[in-house]
Amino acid sequence: MKNRRDEWMNGCDEKALYYFLKAAKAGSANAMAFIGKMYLEGNDAAPQNNATAFKYFSMAANKGNAIGLHGLGLLYFYGKGVPVNYAEALKYFQKAAEKGWPNAQFQLGFMYYSGSGVWKDYKLAFKYFYLASQSGQPLAIYYLAKMYATGTGVLRSCRTAVELYKGVCELGHWAEKFLTAYFAYKDGDIDSSLIQYALLAEMGYEVAQSNSAFILESKKAKIIEKEKMYPMALLLWNRAAIQGNAFARVKIGDYHYYGFGTKKDYETAAKHYSIAADKYHSAQAMFNLAYMYEHGLGISKDIHLARRLYDMAAQTSPDANMPVLLALIKLETVHLLQDVLFFNFTMIWKWIKLDNTLGPYWDLFVIGLIVAVLIFLLRNRFG
Repeated sequence: MKNRRDEWMNGCDEKALYYFLKAAKAGSANAMAFIGKMYLEGNDAAPQNNATAFKYFSMAANKGNAIGLHGLGLLYFYGKGVPVNYAEALKYFQKAAEKGWPNAQFQLGFMYYSGSGVWKDYKLAFKYFYLASQSGQPLAIYYLAKMYATGTGVLRSCRTAVELYKGVCELGHWAEKFLTAYFAYKDGDIDSSLIQYALLAEMGYEVAQSNSAFILESKKAKIIEKEKMYPMALLLWNRAAIQGNAFARVKIGDYHYYGFGTKKDYETAAKHYSIAADKYHSAQAMFNLAYMYEHGLGISKDIHLARRLYDMAAQTSPDANMPVLLALIKLETVHLLQDVLFFNFTMIWKWIKLDNTLGPYWDLFVIGLIVAVLIFLLRNRFG
């Protein structure tokens, strides 16, 4: 009997195949390549089938897709559905490697390392392993570690080998999926990237949850109805926030503040900003919370606390200095005008007889007052 995890994984595979087919039909080369990959590896949704894998890899490769080119190289290298042909494999791996695909760079390194269809060349093997390792390809990092451990093609260094072996352990089996998602996004194939990140998000990876939410709220994906994007993004931001992502916590506050994917709720927005400010010391959250205290949105109006939070935001992040300065200028100017000009307007007017003294120059007086406030704030902040 299948356990719950197997059933859940099968459900994910079925969803992935459904959306990949949808994207492939719309012309996505990355989606075509991912379908080929699914049939090459085989699962309940896409049973292992070399002929189908070859078909979709070829469709993607004809569009110049690096993953499709790499897939064809694998088929020829291992003789899956076609006779083993190292020359063809080398050709396709080189084309994919030139496009920056790290798995193809690793495969080239392996061919030169093992002498598969080419003369052994440890210098070239090291070159390609190193290139692939820069994108986090785990097998490339493993072989680099092996070369350093044995002094093969490079000066022996046990220390470097240990560091590289450690890196392989930290990357884990999911590293390749992140690579495919990243390169799809980089190539402008938003739909395929979203599908890959969404699958990783379902597996509980916080970075994938954030990336999926970011793509959804950008509204660039075509395979999801627009009215569903914000609610789905909010769900993913929530999952990332639960795992300690401070930026995600601020985003949840934004969604409730503006009513994205949910009803406007200033009180809930303030609660999330407070968590991000208190627990994670987020300057953005402090700034947002200060604004809400300044205007009494969802919380009791408190000018003194607003000032304090604006100052804390500036102290926490240098990037907040200018927004905070502008916010304080506005706050102090409005506060001064309310306290002096409006509440005591009648007394001041009678005392200095502004109707006779200023006359048509009243607007210049107000501008001068604002400039005076600005100079005062600048002196106190930078002097």
